[in-house]
Amino acid sequence: MGDRSFPGSIRLTTRYVERDGRPWFPIMAEYHFSRDLPESWETELRKIKSGGVNIVATYLLWILHEEVRGQVRWDGARDLRRFIETAHRVGLKVVIRIGPWAHGETRNGGFPDWLQELPIAHRTNDPAYLALAGEWYRAIAEQVSGLFHDEANPDGPIVGVQIDNELYDQPEHLITLRELAEEHGIRASLWTVTGWGGAQIPAGRFLPVYAGYSDAFWEESTTGWPSFGKMHFTFNTVRDDLSVGADLRDAPAEGEAVDAVDDPWPFATCELGGGMQVAYHRRPHVAPADVAALALVKLGSGSAWQGYYLYHGATQVFGGLSTTQESHATGYPNDLPLRDYDFYAPIGRNGEEREHFHSLRRQHLLLETYGHRLATYPTVLPEGSDDVRWAVRGDENGGYLFINNHQPAIAPLAGVEDVQFEVEFSERTLRVPEHPFALRSGVFAAWPLRQPFGSVRAVTATAQPVTEITVESGTVVLLAATAGVPVEIRFEGVDAGDVRGGRVRERDGVVIVTPTHEPGLDCEVVVGDTTFVILDSETADAVWKGEIDGRSSIVIWRGEGWFDEDGFRLIERADSAVIAVLPALHDTDMSRLESVGSHFSRYEVVGRDVLRSLKAPVFDIPAIAPVVVGGTADRFSAPTDEDFAALAPVLLHLEDAWFDDGDRLLLELDWVGDAIRLSSGDELLADQFWSGRLLVVDLAPHREQIRRHGLTARAFAWSPDTGVYVDPRFRPDTSMPSLFVRSAELRAVRSRAIR
Repeated sequence: MGDRSFPGSIRLTTRYVERDGRPWFPIMAEYHFSRDLPESWETELRKIKSGGVNIVATYLLWILHEEVRGQVRWDGARDLRRFIETAHRVGLKVVIRIGPWAHGETRNGGFPDWLQELPIAHRTNDPAYLALAGEWYRAIAEQVSGLFHDEANPDGPIVGVQIDNELYDQPEHLITLRELAEEHGIRASLWTVTGWGGAQIPAGRFLPVYAGYSDAFWEESTTGWPSFGKMHFTFNTVRDDLSVGADLRDAPAEGEAVDAVDDPWPFATCELGGGMQVAYHRRPHVAPADVAALALVKLGSGSAWQGYYLYHGATQVFGGLSTTQESHATGYPNDLPLRDYDFYAPIGRNGEEREHFHSLRRQHLLLETYGHRLATYPTVLPEGSDDVRWAVRGDENGGYLFINNHQPAIAPLAGVEDVQFEVEFSERTLRVPEHPFALRSGVFAAWPLRQPFGSVRAVTATAQPVTEITVESGTVVLLAATAGVPVEIRFEGVDAGDVRGGRVRERDGVVIVTPTHEPGLDCEVVVGDTTFVILDSETADAVWKGEIDGRSSIVIWRGEGWFDEDGFRLIERADSAVIAVLPALHDTDMSRLESVGSHFSRYEVVGRDVLRSLKAPVFDIPAIAPVVVGGTADRFSAPTDEDFAALAPVLLHLEDAWFDDGDRLLLELDWVGDAIRLSSGDELLADQFWSGRLLVVDLAPHREQIRRHGLTARAFAWSPDTGVYVDPRFRPDTSMPSLFVRSAELRAVRSRAIR
């Protein structure tokens, strides 16, 4: 796959992806254009890119485009071409997942009802099925003509195409689908298929892409932490997870999971869990650190392509003939919400940026800056058993040391005393750090081993590289301290007299430095024209990198934001805050603050009122939903439309003028119960199965509807006798039905440009 014969061409080696003849580290985010508002696409894509992502992936859900046979629609939120052109303008490459079958927790896996009901052999080489699949592919090809990355269009945004999804036992059908797509004009530098579940993949025709989740809604309600979980928090060379999608297969996966030694392709992922969806019977509560730690473990295990599902939450679409979510009514083992497909993704369905958006960005900036080197390194696992989970990616000269001591709260890892790592290279053996330390529970990090930064040829540190920038005085390198680990930086080929900013000692020709200051903007170690700024973890997660006024810039902002053509755009906060920028802003109306450290300029961002408290709605009679099981696995079924209609609606009092406060108006309900729906008249705006999360919904798109019909809530109480799974940390400890709202707030979302 791929060709080196034109500028920007993409090809695969056995270990990594090359772009224009240079190692390239793809970072891919799943965002479903057809499940969001087209007027939001550009802003949300800019957020995605500002998260350090370079590829956006998206499903094409056939049911949304051809609900009625022969009426193929590409209007409004279905406008694939507009979405791809917007992504291209923003600076993202694109992978399209064209099906025909997609899954994505969609009705019929994305097949329109008319197709699902035809007496044909679906997802096979049945000529009748292939004829229909060909029509679908031809319709797609017409929409994306001229957008493929190829020799004639080296700047084209579409760099990859995924055929079907989770097809395990029909390699010949996958070949036929690719040939069918190519016949109708779909071209790709990279062709991918999902490789999990022991899938049989045609040799040499597709790049297999894999998955890794920290929990799963598709497990049984009696399952605690799924048995597959540990493998995703342990460094290993196993790429496949046989459990993903297992509840939809007719028989268990056969054989063993794919290992790196058996796979001639780079280790690529398309579904690292950016969070996790909830089903009615099972409602996982994935934490931000679970997502970030899992992603880092995959890097340490040899990943050459980080792909997240979902990276941006979504809203299930109502079709003209039916709802479009996966449900018992459509032959699935799971009942999912009618609208809620937020997935607790790094970016929520309303555009909110969550904690793991920021912690993942820290990793992505490392890959953006240093990934061309990391991608080439193989993974080496320590021999024998060890109380500490660690791995090295490197060669005979240097590399990166990866550590993980985090697992989800349901199965946490204990702290470990007297930890020190020994890594052998051709020229020397490193013991890192110089003295053993206590590894805290929950810590995960990547440390450089003899890596070049700025003008220093070999640096080893107990801090994780974030990014770097070149300024007039030289290179500024940002490192993130590891919680509980003393910061230690070793320089090779450096004169001790040229080092400032710490306690300096020499051993075996190596200069070892302990910084003078605690991690922060003023924690600087200077070697010649290279300055190392060692940040605390919170500040490291606040680092952004992009262009302001045509200059590469680093922004430190503890809040939501993104880069656009105007510079850096931040979401205003209720409290005043500080933003730090390197290099200094040319022209700004913000008050400049006293500098901390020698490089970053600091400015005050004055707070503005963004919150309004509402009277929390009160449900007088806490009704319990009927206990019903259904679907192909006899799991608990969600209450039906009729069940909700029997409940008394509770009115939420809103003033129409509040909609003028911002670009978005987020209603945040902190509630406890079982299932809730928010409606305006006959229109269902949002729903949620309670799992310990807030219900957040943007009311702005529904202003006219709410003005006419108001906003009401209907909800079922949590039953103390329920068999539904909710994380034990949040499951109500009560013998009585529970249904109440702790608080109700409106948050006005306003942005301002920083130039």
